[in-house]
Amino acid sequence: MGKLRITRLETEASKKNYGDQYDFEAYRPLTTKETLPPSIICPYLLLVILRIIALILTLAWRLVHPNKDALLLWGLSIACEFWFGLAWLLDQLPKLRPVKRKTDLKLLEEKFKIKEELYSDLPAIDIFVTTTDPDKEPPLTTANTILSILAADYPAERLSCYLSDDGASYFTYNVMFVVAKFSKLWVPFCRKHNIEPRNPDYYFSKKKDPLKGMVHPDFVQDYNLVKKKYDQFKVYINGLPQSELLSKENEEKYWSGAWSHSKVEGHSVQNHDAIVEVVLKPGKSDCKDISLEGVDTNLPILVYISREKRPNFDPNKKAGAMNALMRASAILSNGPFILNLDCDHYIYNSKAMKEAICFMLDRGGDGICYVQFPQRFDGIDPSDRYANKNAVFFDVIMRCHDGIQGPFYVGTGCVFRRVALYGIDPPKLKRYGPTFSDILTYRKTSTKEDEKYIKLCMKDDQDINKLESITFGKLTKEDDKFIELCTKDDQDINTLESIFGKSKPLIESFDNAEKEGLPLNDHLSVRNGRQPGMIAERDRIILDDDKIEEAKKAISCWFEDGTEWGKQRGWIYGSLTEDVVTGYTMHNRGWESVYCVPTPDAFRGTAPINLTDRLHQVLRWATGSVEIFFSHNNAFYASDKMKMLQRIAYINLATYPFTSILLTIYCYVPAISLFNNKYVVRDLSPTFLGLLLTITATLCLLALLEIKWSGISLEQYWRNQQFWLMSGTSAHLFAVLQGLLKVVCKLEIKFNVTSKSTHDEDDDDEFADLYVVKWSTLMIPLILIMVFNVLAIAVGFTRAAYSTTPIWGSLIGGVFFSVWVLSHLHPFILGLRGKGDMPGIIYIWSAIIAITISLLWVVKPTASDSQVILKV
Repeated sequence: MGKLRITRLETEASKKNYGDQYDFEAYRPLTTKETLPPSIICPYLLLVILRIIALILTLAWRLVHPNKDALLLWGLSIACEFWFGLAWLLDQLPKLRPVKRKTDLKLLEEKFKIKEELYSDLPAIDIFVTTTDPDKEPPLTTANTILSILAADYPAERLSCYLSDDGASYFTYNVMFVVAKFSKLWVPFCRKHNIEPRNPDYYFSKKKDPLKGMVHPDFVQDYNLVKKKYDQFKVYINGLPQSELLSKENEEKYWSGAWSHSKVEGHSVQNHDAIVEVVLKPGKSDCKDISLEGVDTNLPILVYISREKRPNFDPNKKAGAMNALMRASAILSNGPFILNLDCDHYIYNSKAMKEAICFMLDRGGDGICYVQFPQRFDGIDPSDRYANKNAVFFDVIMRCHDGIQGPFYVGTGCVFRRVALYGIDPPKLKRYGPTFSDILTYRKTSTKEDEKYIKLCMKDDQDINKLESITFGKLTKEDDKFIELCTKDDQDINTLESIFGKSKPLIESFDNAEKEGLPLNDHLSVRNGRQPGMIAERDRIILDDDKIEEAKKAISCWFEDGTEWGKQRGWIYGSLTEDVVTGYTMHNRGWESVYCVPTPDAFRGTAPINLTDRLHQVLRWATGSVEIFFSHNNAFYASDKMKMLQRIAYINLATYPFTSILLTIYCYVPAISLFNNKYVVRDLSPTFLGLLLTITATLCLLALLEIKWSGISLEQYWRNQQFWLMSGTSAHLFAVLQGLLKVVCKLEIKFNVTSKSTHDEDDDDEFADLYVVKWSTLMIPLILIMVFNVLAIAVGFTRAAYSTTPIWGSLIGGVFFSVWVLSHLHPFILGLRGKGDMPGIIYIWSAIIAITISLLWVVKPTASDSQVILKV
């Protein structure tokens, strides 16, 4: 530690002599943040300003040049364009400060390198995996996710994996024991040969040569053995539902923690006791199938949890399950950090957790509430027809938010600081040493922030009162709650129990969770840190019966009664998008989040490539946004701790579904113009055309700059625009309706779990689900827009063909916008076709062609060249 004690004078001399170079190991940062170069950001800002000016001038021109022959169309178009401009501005303002971040994993290893006889000094991580329905979320998929977690490149004694089974499935329960057994072979195999990725199903099915880069002489033998064992593992799991093990008699006899102990008559998925089962205990692998000489054989902890359910109890969906996991894990392992994964999102990059820890343990990392990773997916069709990759959101928008106060929490692939989820305010300034005298030595006067830290470290009331008398007064209510976490007398515990529930082990876990998650206090620039080696000296977790019983108590139905869980603590209830609300709550307290985009991808998952499934997924997200808009979590009511641009980002997230109303109207405007031969603009003057060209050109140039710095492709950007219109005129429209019904009529909205698509090995087509046509009411608005615009184009050209003096300028303008709408609906048209052998599309197009031909036959020119009448 001697070389880490560098004086301030030495540091200043180093900066003077070497500039920004970090010559001292202790002063090297674990992470770096890069802004865009001036060659990109300056033109970008200039184009934004130019487009804002062009939008204002265009609206002003439209207002002073109304079309009196079509006032209704003119008024609707003005209202739509005004809202589109405002919506674009809300979307654009948070995108002005994009950043990219990098981590130094080598430095992380060096900084936390300790003696061999001690455990790692890296902080512990509790990993939460959630599943509900084994029919829609296949246990084999969940099993592969769990195996990728257990084999992650992180000290095994610092990893604990928790599976929450809200379906209380005896099938899933048994699968976890099979996973635990296979992990004793799979985990050492991955470590021995540095396997990537560590999802066995993906690893053994990938087309790359498995021998590439392998140098260990035992690899071929080990590979064939593990591959054979994994095939047996899959066959066994696939056969479990039909096996005697899952018979009703065995279920009632052996279902540990619920069926065997419950006295409730008619026991079911929605009516059972709490279940906490340690499936894999801490220890070493006893595998003898392969040579493991010199290989770390330590295994993480695996715990199966199913919270108590009762018929009249509101489980609060996924948010309730996450809070139950949070309390149970605090009692059992109490990792200061929490990784949240969906059951179909596996670890693709085994070092992903180390990437997140770099941000949490870097200088200033104590103010970071979570590190969000982008969602990446397997099994997406090459053209990404329905924008499943969400490339614009994950590679453009989230990077831009990272330059403000941080990205949104998107429900999976996120590493949390546990105490931030507890509802604690972040440190406003980085705190100094542990005593009052140390602070006064460093500064002449103490600040209010120093007072807060001192109060945490002092236990004597007289000293606290004396300190308050010489500084800036008493602390706030939120500060007092945090102070209570650090005190241990009975009165303080009783106060905390009213907030967090009646569990003394849970309350006592808070202090360690806060301390162990701090950066190392290894030099003067760290004002709020822990001593190096503190975690390494901690014993391995002991999971005794008392802890397990206490964990069961913490996940019972009644535990949250009268507490702040789901309101101010943990995952927040009351919205379909509980993830967004939870992230918003932490940002609203002043915490910051970080966006980490490592190479290779941190996590991979599955996405619904079927059109109907995709629309229903977007419907759920949009409905959640409408709920947020009408709730107290609307960013209009955010505290002053949230930065202004971050507030705008959340406002945009809550208001975007309402754009669907005006977007749907606007998709009909050009068609109605063609039908009536009355257009929203009377004369296409050079001024209007110039402004329209400026708006279009600046939008295209902004898109090209975003494509350039984000690395996404032009096709991905276009797919995103297409799906924006498709979802905006269908799913978002229904979301607004459902949201209003919930707010006004108090109708509860229920959504089914999205099926996790798995490729059927008997099907030769990997993307077979893409071509399946599933009827949904969400398709009706899209079909109407499509048919209406096709007929409008036919009518427009028919009128021009029979007119002696056709108005080609207005016609071309109207046709152009109708074609523009149809071009956005092209993926939808392909979705209706299926594989091309579906008769439904034949009927639709036959009707369109028949109507068009009929119009051509029945129309004839009249004495007035500008009119066309129909024969009767």
